[in-house]
Amino acid sequence: MSDSDGPGQVGTPNYHHENHTAAQTCGWTANALRGEGRCYKNIFYGIESHRCIQMTPVVKCNERCVFCWRDHRGHAYELDDVQWDDPAAVVEASIKLQRKLLSGFGGNDNVPRELFDQAMEPRHVAISLDGEPSLYPYLPELIDEFHARDITTFLVSNGTRPEVIERCDPTQLYISVDAADRKTFDNTVRSVEDDSWERLIDTMDVLAAKTDTRTVLRTTLVKGVNMQNPDWYAAFYDRADPDFVELKAYMHVGHSRGRLDRDSMPSHEEVIAFTEDVQEFMPEHTELKDVPASRVTLLAKDTDTWVPKLKKGSEFWARDPITGQS
Repeated sequence: MSDSDGPGQVGTPNYHHENHTAAQTCGWTANALRGEGRCYKNIFYGIESHRCIQMTPVVKCNERCVFCWRDHRGHAYELDDVQWDDPAAVVEASIKLQRKLLSGFGGNDNVPRELFDQAMEPRHVAISLDGEPSLYPYLPELIDEFHARDITTFLVSNGTRPEVIERCDPTQLYISVDAADRKTFDNTVRSVEDDSWERLIDTMDVLAAKTDTRTVLRTTLVKGVNMQNPDWYAAFYDRADPDFVELKAYMHVGHSRGRLDRDSMPSHEEVIAFTEDVQEFMPEHTELKDVPASRVTLLAKDTDTWVPKLKKGSEFWARDPITGQS
């Protein structure tokens, strides 16, 4: 799974990788370097798009979501033959791959040298490129290793490993909730495991118990598939007591085009309308923000949704190896 918007990633992916660690340049990272806009995570949360690694510690998945832009044939769910690298090696590989992927921008006249130099020292990682990261046996330790390098972590998971998620404390924790009832879940997610729905419910309880980790529930909206019963979604969301809820349009790209029609892709206006319907049943989430370019909305309890350490003038930026004082 991934939270990618899709630009620059249509069709069969050609990841750069070292063993089971894979990375790919996000379209928004390239756009930010060229001054052509930033990811909605910058607008909502303060992430510097040009300094964000998009990676995964495992290109394997235990779900076959109908809206996924990847080729499911590349997600063979067998892990016995994987020789797992330790977390430090995965972090090193991620940074090395990112620098290699972005190296060509150093000679691009449209990329300011200052931004390129910053991009060579990433400060954020989105553990979300592909597969299901909780299948990597050392995921909690991997997050700790990134933090030890002063790199923030956004972890995106499908919630099928609540026992792993319980041990993970990233900067921000995303769990995908792509249905509010079992029948829709089966039709949308098409898990290869029989108990995935029950495990997702257990993960909601895990999130509700987290007090120091920012939590986000994320729903990919597909017209005619899972875009109904907003009150059910609100009830499901409430179980996790999330800080934020993101609702995002399915994008008709990649291999999903062989499973869904273009009409399955809701407009931004339709996403906003559905979000407003959900919000009626979530009175604590009084704030609604949106980014039309990504067809995404955010429900929040407070107006200020940025990660506190990412605000300018913080100790995090004071320690920056490029722009900071130390």
